[in-house]
Amino acid sequence: MRRSNIGIGFVGLLLAAAGFAFAVVALRPASAAGSAQARSPTSVTVTATEFKFKLSRKTVPVGTVVFHVSNKGRLSHDFKIAGKKTPMIHPGKSASLRVVFKKKGRLQYLCTVPGHAAGGMKGTLRVT
Repeated sequence: MRRSNIGIGFVGLLLAAAGFAFAVVALRPASAAGSAQARSPTSVTVTATEFKFKLSRKTVPVGTVVFHVSNKGRLSHDFKIAGKKTPMIHPGKSASLRVVFKKKGRLQYLCTVPGHAAGGMKGTLRVT
């Protein structure tokens, strides 16, 4: 009888150790690069009018961000951030821009049509 109690205790100890090991692996933080790739893209809606942009969010995580830009104004506009930009977006039209942010920081966005950024079509996006 004594021997079977030791066997049951040993099996219980093994199961507890296996559960702990699973919890450690499942809950450990992923690397920044790995988590950015595994995450689905973040969507940001951008509305362009004269002379401003309205973003649905001004903070995004490191990783892929898709900007959905709609021109609700009467003039053509574009949207530029991190060295990438949409084509010229005519009034009533939309375009999407996919950007991969690899590190945290603050990035400027703007409309590249002459005079539009100076008129207020610019801002800062925070990557966390």
